[in-house]
Amino acid sequence: MKHLTRRSLHASLVATALISTGAFLAPIAAHAQADAYPSKPITLVVPNPPGGLVDTSARLVSEPLARVTGQSVVVDNKPGGSGNLAYSNVARSAKDGYTVLVSYSGYHIANPILMDKLPWELKDLTPVGLITVATNVIAVHPSVPANNLKEFIAWAKQNPGKINYASQGNGSVSHIGTEIFKQQTGIEMTHVPYKGSGQAIQDVLAGQVQVFITTPPSVMGHVLNGKLKALAVTGKTRHPQLPQVPTAAEAGLSGFELESWVALYVPNGTPKDVVQKLSADVKRSMEQAETKQRADAAGVEVRYLSPDNTTKLLERDTVSWAKAIKAGNIKFD
Repeated sequence: MKHLTRRSLHASLVATALISTGAFLAPIAAHAQADAYPSKPITLVVPNPPGGLVDTSARLVSEPLARVTGQSVVVDNKPGGSGNLAYSNVARSAKDGYTVLVSYSGYHIANPILMDKLPWELKDLTPVGLITVATNVIAVHPSVPANNLKEFIAWAKQNPGKINYASQGNGSVSHIGTEIFKQQTGIEMTHVPYKGSGQAIQDVLAGQVQVFITTPPSVMGHVLNGKLKALAVTGKTRHPQLPQVPTAAEAGLSGFELESWVALYVPNGTPKDVVQKLSADVKRSMEQAETKQRADAAGVEVRYLSPDNTTKLLERDTVSWAKAIKAGNIKFD
C-alpha cells in the first residue's frame, strides 16, 4: 500500500511537471507560430464579384502584401447571399491567418441588423484593420433650384414629401445613408428603390427622381458634363476627381459623413500574434506610394486603421445605421 502511494505521488509529480512545462512552452509556441507566419499563400475572400469597391480594394492590398510577406496572396471572389456566403466561409475556416475576409461595411453593418437568421455572427470575426474608404456624392437633377447644399435643404423643407430620392435597393448604403441625411437635416423625401445603380441613374437623369446619394463612379461623368449637379461629397475630404465639390461639412452640414469602407477580418480565435503580424504587414502594404497611386486612379481612398480602431468604427456606424433603419422602418428586400 505504501509502495502504491509512492508510485501515485511520483506519477502526480511527473504530471504536474509536464503541465507546467506545457504552460511554459505554450506562449513560446505561439510566438514561434507568429514568427513563421506567413509560411504559405494567403487567401483574401471577397463577398462581391470582380469590379467595384470591395474587389478593387482586395486587389489594391494583394500585390503589395505579397511583396511584403514574400508569399502569394490570392483573391477569391465568393459573391452570393448578400455577402453571407463569404462571411460564413471565413468564419468557419481555420483560425491560422491564411483565410482573410475582405469585409464591406454595407454587409458587415446592415446584415446583422436587417436579417433575422445569419450563417455567421459578428463575434465570429476578428479585425485585422481597415484598408480603404469611398465617399458618396449628393447628386441632384439640374431642375432642382439649388446650387449648393444649404439651398437644397431650404428648398426641400419648403416642399415636404414632394421630392423623391433613389437608392440601389432597400437596406443599401444609398438607402440607409439618405435616411440618415433626412434625419440630420429634418427634410422629407420619398424613397424610390432600384435594383442597383444603373436604372436609378437613368431615372435621375430623366428627372423622374430628383436626388441620388451614391459613390462617385456612378455619377462622376454626368456631373462633369453638366447632366447632374453635385452639391457635396460625404467624406472627410474632397474627392480628387471632383475637386470643385465641397464636403458636406464645408457646405454647412457638419456631422454628416457617409463612407463605404472595406476592412480585413480573420476568424475569431486566430492567435493574437498572427493578427498583429498580419495587421502590421497590411499597414506597410497600404503605405506604399504605388498603392496610393493605384487607389487614386480607382477613386478609392487608402485609409489604414488598427484592429482596435476598426472595431470602434464598426461600433460607431452600427449605432447610426440602427437608428436610421428603425426610424425609416427599413426592411430587407
